[in-house]
Amino acid sequence: MKFQLLPLGARFEYEGKTYVKTGPLTAAGDDGQRMIPRHAVLMPLDGAPAEAPRHIGRKLDETTVKAALEAFHGECARLLLTVAEKPDQGPAARAVLDAARRRFLDALA
Repeated sequence: MKFQLLPLGARFEYEGKTYVKTGPLTAAGDDGQRMIPRHAVLMPLDGAPAEAPRHIGRKLDETTVKAALEAFHGECARLLLTVAEKPDQGPAARAVLDAARRRFLDALA
């Protein structure tokens, strides 16, 4: 089967490796993203097409990303000051950092 005939999210085997179609010329495998030539002959894998990764085709608003990054950066800067003044606060600072990361990602969702 030709690559261009596969729907997005379809699983297939090419050159002995398994991939998921993520775009008109791209696929994701265990070794990362890869370009697949349109003329490539590949073997579709049985079963329903795999779900395409969420980020494919998704556009993010630049203002939203910058605001989320600035908020995250501010929390990191405050944590650095806390740990510099009180090194024993490292584990607590890590928990705060993890929570800040979650808020950053939630702001982008």
